[in-house]
Amino acid sequence: MKYDYLIVGAGLFGSIFAYEARKRNKKCLIIDKRNHKGGNIYCENINGINIHKYGAHIFHTNDKEIWDYVNQFAEFNNYINSPIAFAKGKYYNLPFNMNTFYQLWGTKTPSEALKIINSQRKSYGKENPKNLEEQAISLVGKDIYDILIKEYTEKQWGRKASELPSFIIKRLPVRFTFNNNYFNDKYQGIPIGGYNVIIDNLLKDIEVRTEVNFFDNRNYYEGIANKIVFTGQIDEFFEYQFGALEYRSLRFEHESIDTENFQGNAVINYNDAEYPFTRIIEHKHFEFGNQEKTVITREFPDDWSVGKEAYYPINNEENQQKFEKYKALAKNTENVIFGGRLAEFRYYDMHQIVGSALAKVKKEFNEY
Repeated sequence: MKYDYLIVGAGLFGSIFAYEARKRNKKCLIIDKRNHKGGNIYCENINGINIHKYGAHIFHTNDKEIWDYVNQFAEFNNYINSPIAFAKGKYYNLPFNMNTFYQLWGTKTPSEALKIINSQRKSYGKENPKNLEEQAISLVGKDIYDILIKEYTEKQWGRKASELPSFIIKRLPVRFTFNNNYFNDKYQGIPIGGYNVIIDNLLKDIEVRTEVNFFDNRNYYEGIANKIVFTGQIDEFFEYQFGALEYRSLRFEHESIDTENFQGNAVINYNDAEYPFTRIIEHKHFEFGNQEKTVITREFPDDWSVGKEAYYPINNEENQQKFEKYKALAKNTENVIFGGRLAEFRYYDMHQIVGSALAKVKKEFNEY
């Protein structure tokens, strides 16, 4: 049997491409090495609660076309992401705003808070920051850095902030309003019933095979379709010929708890180094659940090595130079479309994945 497109990866990018190709009367096959569809936005139902299996996913965008597009496949609720940080024995609102400054210093007006931040930037900041630590202090001052950035960042990246490149924190959002909405986007929410609703509607009537690894039978899969849409690691596709690109990985521990409400918020960050995890997610709050029990997930940053799940590309200079070589190979590889965060070696939010997939579809079908 010959397919028009073999899509490697049943995540959001691959699912959108398959849906759009099928609309154009193309025959598609999707394969995925995991035992489920949906990639990192997959939700597992436990005790009637939709568990974000691979970390919290909140859809947000300012692009009405993208918002309207995803709303074809699911109805969204009005969830607003308002995470809290637990640091040095106290709770702080995020992102950094007037609530945070009051919790830190007792300041009541924007001018009082700005005065403290500017004073600390002047005393401790650097004109030409050489690393993440110097960059962060130069942006927000020493108190915010010491309490809310330093230890969390070092856990996340697995190395000292003074050893991390400054460009990782190009800017830090600081608001002088009492606004705990983490995102500035006009459209925000979570699909009612979880993200599986979107994936299932995208892949209706499309053949999907799970627990299938493209690389276990590469010659076969390269021969059954006219084109391949590849959403995995670009370095793996090219057999690591320039060496492996670097990522940070994650590990998740899910726990069912016989209580109605564990922490009172969907996301609480644990900033201090004494906690090996970076945050606890209580999933029922994403959909305003009132179930008798709850489920939490502790999220642990993890070192990455070949064979482990890759989550965050480490976009330092060395990796970018290596990626450019793979990108050149990809450009000259006929009949393969590379897309998504692993194939493009960049971090994407969900709305960016939607936009990227639709752009690749337009290019593939000459619809510009």
